[in-house]
Amino acid sequence: MFDFLFFDLDGTLTDSMPGIKNSFLYAFEKMNEEKPSDEILSTFIGPPLYDTFKNLCGYSEDKAEVAVKYYREYYKEKGIFENSVYDGIPELLKVLKDNGKHLIVATSKPEIFAVKILNHYSLEKYFEKICGSNFDESRSNKDEVIAYALNSVKADKEKTLMIGDRKHDIIGAKKNGIKSCGILYGYGSRKELEDAGADFIAENTQEIKNLLL
Repeated sequence: MFDFLFFDLDGTLTDSMPGIKNSFLYAFEKMNEEKPSDEILSTFIGPPLYDTFKNLCGYSEDKAEVAVKYYREYYKEKGIFENSVYDGIPELLKVLKDNGKHLIVATSKPEIFAVKILNHYSLEKYFEKICGSNFDESRSNKDEVIAYALNSVKADKEKTLMIGDRKHDIIGAKKNGIKSCGILYGYGSRKELEDAGADFIAENTQEIKNLLL
């Protein structure tokens, strides 16, 4: 059915909310901006960082660039490892790899950060390729990352599935002509994923396993 499995990182493989939240709070403090509620902060996980500051916070282009700089100032030192692996993820990845699946990470997070996180939690061994954005914000939209991943591993689109927790994963998959599976243990809601047009919905890692094997 699906031989190439593209996994989002934040909210799909790891619960990165603490580090992302603290990085945003640091940026807002450095810029003397009012700190948003936890509920609003949770909506910031998923979209490209620059887009979040520009579109969700209403910043100008120049102000968004400064905010991204402050965010990464905290994130690269502390926030990157204020993170944890979701229950069942290592076991899921192992059984999928043991069954001959090609596992790839497709994240809007800068690729260098994604590699560090996966190495830190000993997950990198399961993946053939870790694909992320560039520091200059190029290749930051999810559809661009997915296109890069598809080309990097020469994946058969008909046998490729994108797995993620936010609408950006679903929309990015559609733009590239591949199927998608929304997961409900991350940061997106069932409604968000269904409205975006997810082909499948999984409650937990067991349901992902049942779908793929």
